[in-house]
Amino acid sequence: FFQKTLTAVKNWFTLFGWPKGQNPISVPYSLRRNVYKGQMTSSREKVFKQNLGRDTKTVYDMLLHLSGQLLPGITSNRSLPLDPVERTLQLHWQHSTLLAFLKSQGAYLPHVMPEFLLEPDDYKKWIKVQTVLKVDVNNSDIFSDKHLFVLEDSIFETMSKRAWTDVLLQIYKVFVLPRVSSCNITELFSLESVKNMPRIKSEPLSSNIYSPYERTILTWLNKLYEKNRKTVWKDCHKGEVPPMRWIVNFDQDLLDGLVLAAQLAAYCPYLIATHFVRMYTNPRTPAQFLHNCLILVNAMHAVNLAIDIKV
Repeated sequence: FFQKTLTAVKNWFTLFGWPKGQNPISVPYSLRRNVYKGQMTSSREKVFKQNLGRDTKTVYDMLLHLSGQLLPGITSNRSLPLDPVERTLQLHWQHSTLLAFLKSQGAYLPHVMPEFLLEPDDYKKWIKVQTVLKVDVNNSDIFSDKHLFVLEDSIFETMSKRAWTDVLLQIYKVFVLPRVSSCNITELFSLESVKNMPRIKSEPLSSNIYSPYERTILTWLNKLYEKNRKTVWKDCHKGEVPPMRWIVNFDQDLLDGLVLAAQLAAYCPYLIATHFVRMYTNPRTPAQFLHNCLILVNAMHAVNLAIDIKV
């Protein structure tokens, strides 16, 4: 499950998370490394920086693109100290600032410590520095045991991957999902065919799984499916018009491809005759589900909707 989540997150941020087009990422490796490499400067590394600076994108570029905001105290050309310990402390402060900024926007990240976002070598330096500081009585209140997690190498890599994945998911939650607008959804309620449909409540506390924005998307899926199912499959080659359904989740209710096909047909009706009439409207077997999803993905490719979704 976590690997599938990681793959989906990586694909979305590669395609849509950056200014000026796609930027392939690996989680957590490129996100950690590019914050590190993109900011190293010295007289010896001037050529290195010139070759790297224009092309290397950091998580701060991503945040600026998605939120329109710069992190307080952090600029794209800020350099890291040459001293390894000072550089580690600087990176830890930057990650602390990143997490504080996301939490102020509504992100839920109580389990992510700034040190989990560091490179493995920097994490070891951080632990070493904190262990030395804890000997100092004056710092005993600040650097207490509950704030220091000493992890083995393999455990740290697992924790770092999970931490960066959750950071990206929360970035999506607080900066991308809120763009969903419900202003056009109300127009669909007036249709005679949807007046008797069950409603999905939009109140913030009406679901402990989906946010109001996600429930708005579910409402949109319900309305467009009900509005278009008779039009899309009235001349279907492999069954009758599919029955009314109540779409309440983003996994089980979308597996047969019919709901997403109805959405795509609403904006690209010319795909009905070329693609969607060949779908099974009451699929029962894995082969029929695969058949429907093949048609759906081919329809996406036909309109250049290249979002790397596998059948």
